[in-house]
Amino acid sequence: MSDSGNTYYGFDHCVGGYFEMATADARKLLPPHLEPLEKQHDRSILAITAFHFNESMVGSYDEVVLAIVVPPIVRPDRPLPKAAFFPFMVGTSTPESRMHAIERWHLPHYMKDVDINFDRREGEMVVSVTDAGTPVLEMVITEFDRGQAGNLYECFTVDPRDRYKVNILMEADHCEHEEESGSLTLYAHPMTEGLSLDEVNTYPFREEWYGKGLQTFDPMVSF
Repeated sequence: MSDSGNTYYGFDHCVGGYFEMATADARKLLPPHLEPLEKQHDRSILAITAFHFNESMVGSYDEVVLAIVVPPIVRPDRPLPKAAFFPFMVGTSTPESRMHAIERWHLPHYMKDVDINFDRREGEMVVSVTDAGTPVLEMVITEFDRGQAGNLYECFTVDPRDRYKVNILMEADHCEHEEESGSLTLYAHPMTEGLSLDEVNTYPFREEWYGKGLQTFDPMVSF
């Protein structure tokens, strides 16, 4: 959906984790104008986020985003972003959603459909990503206290012509915690080839879980 320059995506759920990774890998994945945000010396942050979208300009689909966390651009007339990301790999379940995100948001994609399975269990969501039966990743995100939220994020992208930024508002029932109770398993695959797999923590230091809600993209700008 789109009006007044904004673009809207309805989702049933969105879960994500923040994992420590090697800063050397983060720098290789980032364009020159962006710096990784370090959690501690030589340890940057890998963000993995999985969505099931139930309403969009290209119908329903599943999506998984692998991104490096970077410092946000702070403006005095805007709320402080909760986090800022440079996605270096996106996987989707349909070709229409992939072409839409490439053309509209300049996001880098794995150019095959992937299967993204959401298995909700007692107090946790298990996300499994496979490519024609080959495992890509498995992530477990756990539940904590919930409340309504409207959280602002920034997303940075590039293409051969320019570099871009877009603000994203997430509105939904939400939980966030740093209990380190989730987990991550990464497998060798083209979607993860930019990562030294043994340098990525197998548990998240922060976990987020959004229930049914709305994702709003502002118009993208060059900078």
